[in-house]
Amino acid sequence: MTDYLTNYGLTDQIRDMAKLTNGTQLARVIGEQKGLYQVMMAEGLYNAEVTGKFRFTASSRADFPAVGDWVVCRMVADGPVLIERIVPRFSQFTRKMTGVTTDAQVVAANVNIVFIVMALDHDFNLRRLERYVTVSYDSGATPVVILTKADLIDHVQEKIYQVANSAMGLPVHAVSAIANQGKEKILSYFSVGQTVVLLGSSGAGKSTLVNWLLNESVQATNGVRRTDSHGRHTTTSREILQLSDGGLLMDTPGMRELQLWDTTNTEAISQSFQDIESLAIQCRFRDCAHEQEPGCAVQAAISAGTLDPKRLVSYRKIQRENAFLAKQTAQRAKVLTHRANKRRYAE
Repeated sequence: MTDYLTNYGLTDQIRDMAKLTNGTQLARVIGEQKGLYQVMMAEGLYNAEVTGKFRFTASSRADFPAVGDWVVCRMVADGPVLIERIVPRFSQFTRKMTGVTTDAQVVAANVNIVFIVMALDHDFNLRRLERYVTVSYDSGATPVVILTKADLIDHVQEKIYQVANSAMGLPVHAVSAIANQGKEKILSYFSVGQTVVLLGSSGAGKSTLVNWLLNESVQATNGVRRTDSHGRHTTTSREILQLSDGGLLMDTPGMRELQLWDTTNTEAISQSFQDIESLAIQCRFRDCAHEQEPGCAVQAAISAGTLDPKRLVSYRKIQRENAFLAKQTAQRAKVLTHRANKRRYAE
Protein backbone atom coordinates (compact mmCIF):
# COMPACT_ATOMS: atom_id res chain seq x y z
CA MET A 1 0.00 0.00 0.00
CA THR A 2 2.65 2.48 1.04
CA ASP A 3 4.84 1.89 -2.00
CA TYR A 4 1.90 2.28 -4.38
CA LEU A 5 0.59 5.52 -2.89
CA THR A 6 4.11 6.91 -2.56
CA ASN A 7 3.92 7.50 -6.32
CA TYR A 8 1.06 9.88 -5.54
CA GLY A 9 2.98 11.77 -2.87
CA LEU A 10 2.31 9.77 0.29
CA THR A 11 4.84 10.52 3.02
CA ASP A 12 5.31 9.32 6.59
CA GLN A 13 4.11 12.70 7.82
CA ILE A 14 0.85 12.46 5.88
CA ARG A 15 0.27 8.89 7.08
CA ASP A 16 0.86 9.94 10.70
CA MET A 17 -1.54 12.88 10.40
CA ALA A 18 -4.24 10.64 8.91
CA LYS A 19 -4.67 8.71 12.20
CA LEU A 20 -6.42 5.80 10.52
CA THR A 21 -8.87 3.66 12.49
CA ASN A 22 -10.21 0.20 11.80
CA GLY A 23 -11.93 0.02 8.43
CA THR A 24 -10.56 3.32 7.10
CA GLN A 25 -8.00 3.85 4.36
CA LEU A 26 -5.95 6.69 2.94
CA ALA A 27 -6.66 8.02 -0.53
CA ARG A 28 -5.74 11.02 -2.63
CA VAL A 29 -8.30 13.05 -4.53
CA ILE A 30 -7.09 13.14 -8.13
CA GLY A 31 -10.25 14.41 -9.82
CA GLU A 32 -13.35 16.39 -8.94
CA GLN A 33 -16.42 17.53 -10.83
CA LYS A 34 -19.69 18.83 -9.44
CA GLY A 35 -19.20 17.38 -5.97
CA LEU A 36 -18.14 13.92 -7.15
CA TYR A 37 -14.58 12.79 -6.63
CA GLN A 38 -12.09 10.34 -8.08
CA VAL A 39 -9.73 9.00 -5.43
CA MET A 40 -6.60 6.91 -5.78
CA MET A 41 -6.47 4.17 -3.16
CA ALA A 42 -4.16 1.23 -2.58
CA GLU A 43 -6.46 -0.94 -4.71
CA GLY A 44 -6.72 1.54 -7.56
CA LEU A 45 -9.03 4.32 -8.73
CA TYR A 46 -12.50 4.72 -7.24
CA ASN A 47 -15.43 7.12 -7.33
CA ALA A 48 -16.15 8.77 -4.00
CA GLU A 49 -18.44 11.19 -2.21
CA VAL A 50 -18.46 12.80 1.21
CA THR A 51 -20.56 11.34 4.00
CA GLY A 52 -23.74 12.99 5.18
CA LYS A 53 -22.04 13.93 8.45
CA PHE A 54 -19.19 15.55 6.53
CA ARG A 55 -21.64 17.60 4.49
CA PHE A 56 -23.60 18.63 7.57
CA THR A 57 -20.59 19.82 9.55
CA ALA A 58 -18.87 21.66 6.67
CA SER A 59 -19.29 25.39 7.13
CA SER A 60 -17.90 26.61 3.81
CA ARG A 61 -16.86 25.39 0.40
CA ALA A 62 -13.22 25.35 1.50
CA ASP A 63 -14.10 22.62 4.00
CA PHE A 64 -14.88 20.17 1.20
CA PRO A 65 -12.21 18.05 -0.51
CA ALA A 66 -10.17 19.62 -3.29
CA VAL A 67 -8.03 17.96 -5.92
CA GLY A 68 -4.74 17.05 -4.28
CA ASP A 69 -6.24 16.43 -0.85
CA TRP A 70 -5.39 13.35 1.17
CA VAL A 71 -8.59 11.96 2.65
CA VAL A 72 -9.61 9.23 5.07
CA CYS A 73 -12.13 6.94 3.36
CA ARG A 74 -14.28 3.97 4.09
CA MET A 75 -15.28 1.42 1.44
CA VAL A 76 -18.89 0.23 1.37
CA ALA A 77 -20.53 -2.60 -0.54
CA ASP A 78 -22.29 -1.70 -3.79
CA GLY A 79 -21.65 2.02 -3.52
CA PRO A 80 -19.07 4.78 -3.88
CA VAL A 81 -16.20 5.17 -1.46
CA LEU A 82 -17.18 7.43 1.43
CA ILE A 83 -14.90 10.31 2.41
CA GLU A 84 -15.04 10.84 6.16
CA ARG A 85 -12.47 13.59 6.67
CA ILE A 86 -9.57 15.49 5.11
CA VAL A 87 -6.00 15.06 6.28
CA PRO A 88 -4.57 18.51 7.22
CA ARG A 89 -3.14 20.23 4.12
CA PHE A 90 0.50 21.25 3.95
CA SER A 91 -0.24 23.71 1.14
CA GLN A 92 -3.30 25.06 -0.62
CA PHE A 93 -3.92 27.54 -3.40
CA THR A 94 -7.01 29.50 -2.36
CA ARG A 95 -8.88 32.32 -4.05
CA LYS A 96 -12.05 34.23 -3.32
CA MET A 97 -15.02 32.86 -5.21
CA THR A 98 -16.20 35.12 -7.99
CA GLY A 99 -19.15 37.38 -7.35
CA VAL A 100 -20.30 38.98 -4.13
CA THR A 101 -20.11 35.79 -2.07
CA THR A 102 -17.53 35.98 0.71
CA ASP A 103 -16.28 32.43 0.50
CA ALA A 104 -13.04 30.70 -0.37
CA GLN A 105 -12.39 28.23 -3.15
CA VAL A 106 -9.48 25.82 -2.75
CA VAL A 107 -8.18 25.45 -6.30
CA ALA A 108 -5.42 22.96 -5.46
CA ALA A 109 -4.18 21.25 -2.30
CA ASN A 110 -0.91 19.65 -1.21
CA VAL A 111 1.12 20.85 -4.17
CA ASN A 112 4.88 21.29 -4.04
CA ILE A 113 5.36 23.64 -6.99
CA VAL A 114 3.08 26.15 -8.73
CA PHE A 115 3.69 26.72 -12.44
CA ILE A 116 2.28 30.18 -13.17
CA VAL A 117 1.58 29.89 -16.89
CA MET A 118 1.37 33.02 -19.06
CA ALA A 119 1.31 33.23 -22.84
CA LEU A 120 3.76 35.51 -24.61
CA ASP A 121 1.66 36.07 -27.71
CA HIS A 122 -1.48 37.59 -26.13
CA ASP A 123 -2.93 38.83 -22.83
CA PHE A 124 0.56 39.45 -21.44
CA ASN A 125 -0.34 41.07 -18.14
CA LEU A 126 2.31 41.79 -15.50
CA ARG A 127 -0.23 43.04 -12.97
CA ARG A 128 -2.13 39.75 -13.12
CA LEU A 129 1.17 37.92 -12.77
CA GLU A 130 1.85 39.80 -9.52
CA ARG A 131 -1.46 38.53 -8.16
CA TYR A 132 -0.62 34.94 -9.06
CA VAL A 133 2.80 35.29 -7.45
CA THR A 134 1.31 36.68 -4.23
CA VAL A 135 -1.30 33.94 -3.89
CA SER A 136 1.26 31.27 -4.84
CA TYR A 137 3.59 32.40 -2.07
CA ASP A 138 0.65 32.37 0.34
CA SER A 139 -0.22 28.79 -0.70
CA GLY A 140 2.94 27.38 0.83
CA ALA A 141 4.17 26.00 -2.50
CA THR A 142 7.13 27.18 -4.57
CA PRO A 143 6.15 29.39 -7.56
CA VAL A 144 7.82 29.17 -10.97
CA VAL A 145 6.86 31.27 -14.03
CA ILE A 146 6.37 29.46 -17.35
CA LEU A 147 6.04 31.66 -20.45
CA THR A 148 4.43 29.71 -23.28
CA LYS A 149 4.26 30.19 -27.06
CA ALA A 150 7.80 31.56 -27.26
CA ASP A 151 7.90 30.65 -30.96
CA LEU A 152 5.20 33.20 -31.79
CA ILE A 153 6.97 36.42 -30.79
CA ASP A 154 10.26 38.22 -31.24
CA HIS A 155 12.25 39.77 -28.37
CA VAL A 156 11.63 36.88 -25.96
CA GLN A 157 14.49 37.98 -23.73
CA GLU A 158 12.91 41.40 -23.31
CA LYS A 159 9.71 39.74 -22.08
CA ILE A 160 11.67 37.53 -19.70
CA TYR A 161 13.34 40.64 -18.28
CA GLN A 162 9.95 42.30 -17.69
CA VAL A 163 8.62 39.21 -15.96
CA ALA A 164 11.74 38.87 -13.81
CA ASN A 165 11.18 42.43 -12.55
CA SER A 166 7.59 41.62 -11.58
CA ALA A 167 8.27 38.15 -10.17
CA MET A 168 11.25 39.03 -8.01
CA GLY A 169 13.68 36.15 -7.57
CA LEU A 170 11.51 33.51 -9.23
CA PRO A 171 12.73 31.16 -11.96
CA VAL A 172 11.35 32.21 -15.36
CA HIS A 173 11.31 29.82 -18.33
CA ALA A 174 10.18 30.61 -21.87
CA VAL A 175 9.05 27.49 -23.71
CA SER A 176 7.34 26.40 -26.90
CA ALA A 177 5.44 23.14 -27.24
CA ILE A 178 5.11 23.59 -31.00
CA ALA A 179 8.86 24.13 -31.47
CA ASN A 180 9.68 21.62 -28.71
CA GLN A 181 11.84 24.14 -26.86
CA GLY A 182 12.51 24.22 -23.12
CA LYS A 183 10.91 20.91 -22.19
CA GLU A 184 13.95 19.66 -20.29
CA LYS A 185 13.84 22.75 -18.05
CA ILE A 186 10.25 22.04 -17.04
CA LEU A 187 10.77 18.31 -16.50
CA SER A 188 13.61 19.06 -14.08
CA TYR A 189 11.01 20.15 -11.51
CA PHE A 190 9.34 16.74 -11.44
CA SER A 191 10.28 13.73 -9.35
CA VAL A 192 8.35 10.74 -8.00
CA GLY A 193 5.59 11.94 -5.69
CA GLN A 194 6.23 15.62 -6.46
CA THR A 195 3.04 17.52 -7.36
CA VAL A 196 3.13 20.47 -9.75
CA VAL A 197 -0.01 22.50 -10.47
CA LEU A 198 -0.58 24.60 -13.58
CA LEU A 199 -2.31 27.92 -12.96
CA GLY A 200 -3.08 30.69 -15.41
CA SER A 201 -5.73 32.50 -17.37
CA SER A 202 -7.70 31.13 -20.31
CA GLY A 203 -5.64 30.78 -23.46
CA ALA A 204 -2.32 30.63 -21.58
CA GLY A 205 -1.56 27.26 -23.16
CA LYS A 206 -1.92 25.01 -20.11
CA SER A 207 -3.66 22.16 -21.95
CA THR A 208 -1.07 22.22 -24.72
CA LEU A 209 1.62 22.16 -22.04
CA VAL A 210 -0.01 19.09 -20.45
CA ASN A 211 -0.09 17.23 -23.76
CA TRP A 212 3.50 18.16 -24.46
CA LEU A 213 4.77 16.97 -21.09
CA LEU A 214 2.81 13.71 -21.26
CA ASN A 215 3.70 13.10 -24.92
CA GLU A 216 0.07 12.46 -25.73
CA SER A 217 -3.20 14.27 -26.34
CA VAL A 218 -4.81 13.95 -22.93
CA GLN A 219 -6.38 17.39 -22.93
CA ALA A 220 -8.40 18.92 -25.73
CA THR A 221 -7.05 22.26 -26.89
CA ASN A 222 -8.77 25.25 -28.41
CA GLY A 223 -7.33 28.27 -30.07
CA VAL A 224 -7.57 31.89 -29.09
CA ARG A 225 -10.47 33.98 -30.33
CA ARG A 226 -9.27 36.32 -33.05
CA THR A 227 -11.79 38.99 -32.10
CA ASP A 228 -10.35 39.79 -28.68
CA SER A 229 -7.32 37.50 -28.23
CA HIS A 230 -8.98 35.90 -25.21
CA GLY A 231 -8.54 32.21 -24.66
CA ARG A 232 -11.34 29.70 -24.68
CA HIS A 233 -11.90 27.48 -21.67
CA THR A 234 -10.60 24.01 -22.52
CA THR A 235 -10.03 22.29 -19.19
CA THR A 236 -13.35 22.21 -17.33
CA SER A 237 -12.35 20.23 -14.24
CA ARG A 238 -9.32 19.71 -12.04
CA GLU A 239 -7.35 16.49 -12.16
CA ILE A 240 -3.96 14.99 -11.36
CA LEU A 241 -2.05 13.23 -14.12
CA GLN A 242 1.01 11.03 -13.61
CA LEU A 243 4.08 11.50 -15.78
CA SER A 244 5.71 8.37 -17.17
CA ASP A 245 9.06 8.99 -15.45
CA GLY A 246 7.62 10.17 -12.12
CA GLY A 247 5.96 13.30 -10.83
CA LEU A 248 2.36 14.45 -10.73
CA LEU A 249 0.88 17.19 -12.87
CA MET A 250 -2.32 18.93 -11.79
CA ASP A 251 -4.25 20.78 -14.48
CA THR A 252 -6.85 23.43 -13.64
CA PRO A 253 -9.41 25.40 -15.68
CA GLY A 254 -8.31 28.83 -16.88
CA MET A 255 -9.20 31.71 -14.57
CA ARG A 256 -10.71 34.87 -15.96
CA GLU A 257 -10.55 36.43 -12.51
CA LEU A 258 -8.22 35.92 -9.57
CA GLN A 259 -9.44 37.54 -6.38
CA LEU A 260 -7.28 37.29 -3.29
CA TRP A 261 -8.57 35.43 -0.28
CA ASP A 262 -7.51 37.05 2.98
CA THR A 263 -3.76 36.77 2.56
CA THR A 264 -3.26 36.87 6.32
CA ASN A 265 0.28 35.70 5.72
CA THR A 266 1.63 39.19 5.02
CA GLU A 267 4.95 37.54 4.25
CA ALA A 268 3.44 36.55 0.89
CA ILE A 269 2.92 40.20 -0.09
CA SER A 270 6.38 41.05 1.19
CA GLN A 271 7.92 38.32 -0.94
CA SER A 272 6.00 39.36 -4.03
CA PHE A 273 6.96 43.03 -3.65
CA GLN A 274 10.32 42.68 -1.95
CA ASP A 275 11.81 45.44 -4.11
CA ILE A 276 9.28 48.01 -2.86
CA GLU A 277 9.52 46.92 0.76
CA SER A 278 13.34 47.05 0.62
CA LEU A 279 13.12 50.60 -0.68
CA ALA A 280 10.54 51.55 1.95
CA ILE A 281 13.05 50.76 4.70
CA GLN A 282 15.27 53.48 3.28
CA CYS A 283 12.59 56.19 3.41
CA ARG A 284 13.24 59.12 5.75
CA PHE A 285 9.94 58.63 7.57
CA ARG A 286 8.84 55.28 8.97
CA ASP A 287 5.18 55.97 8.11
CA CYS A 288 5.98 57.18 4.59
CA ALA A 289 3.01 56.74 2.23
CA HIS A 290 5.37 56.87 -0.79
CA GLU A 291 3.54 59.77 -2.35
CA GLN A 292 5.08 63.25 -1.98
CA GLU A 293 6.96 62.93 1.30
CA PRO A 294 10.55 64.24 1.32
CA GLY A 295 13.21 61.55 1.41
CA CYS A 296 10.95 58.86 -0.05
CA ALA A 297 13.20 56.13 -1.48
CA VAL A 298 10.31 54.55 -3.40
CA GLN A 299 9.48 57.75 -5.30
CA ALA A 300 13.20 58.33 -5.86
CA ALA A 301 13.44 54.90 -7.52
CA ILE A 302 10.46 55.73 -9.73
CA SER A 303 12.06 59.05 -10.74
CA ALA A 304 15.33 57.24 -11.51
CA GLY A 305 13.50 54.73 -13.69
CA THR A 306 14.49 51.72 -11.57
CA LEU A 307 10.95 51.05 -10.33
CA ASP A 308 7.85 50.85 -12.52
CA PRO A 309 5.18 53.18 -11.03
CA LYS A 310 2.52 50.66 -12.10
CA ARG A 311 4.12 48.16 -9.76
CA LEU A 312 3.62 50.53 -6.82
CA VAL A 313 -0.03 50.94 -7.83
CA SER A 314 -0.42 47.14 -7.91
CA TYR A 315 1.23 46.82 -4.49
CA ARG A 316 -1.16 49.32 -2.93
CA LYS A 317 -4.18 47.75 -4.59
CA ILE A 318 -3.35 44.27 -3.29
CA GLN A 319 -2.79 45.64 0.21
CA ARG A 320 -6.14 47.47 0.20
CA GLU A 321 -7.98 44.47 -1.23
CA ASN A 322 -6.45 42.16 1.33
CA ALA A 323 -7.33 44.47 4.24
CA PHE A 324 -10.93 44.69 3.01
CA LEU A 325 -11.20 40.90 2.67
CA ALA A 326 -9.74 40.43 6.15
CA LYS A 327 -12.63 42.45 7.60
CA GLN A 328 -15.20 40.53 5.55
CA THR A 329 -13.83 37.13 6.54
CA ALA A 330 -13.69 38.15 10.20
CA GLN A 331 -17.40 39.01 10.06
CA ARG A 332 -18.12 35.75 8.24
CA ALA A 333 -16.19 33.80 10.88
CA LYS A 334 -18.48 35.18 13.58
CA VAL A 335 -21.55 34.07 11.63
CA LEU A 336 -20.13 30.58 11.05
CA THR A 337 -19.21 30.21 14.72
CA HIS A 338 -22.75 31.14 15.70
CA ARG A 339 -24.18 28.55 13.28
CA ALA A 340 -21.80 25.87 14.55
CA ASN A 341 -22.85 26.56 18.14
CA LYS A 342 -26.51 26.24 17.17
CA ARG A 343 -25.83 22.91 15.50
CA ARG A 344 -23.94 21.68 18.56
CA TYR A 345 -26.81 22.59 20.87
CA ALA A 346 -29.29 20.99 18.47
CA GLU A 347 -27.44 17.70 18.75
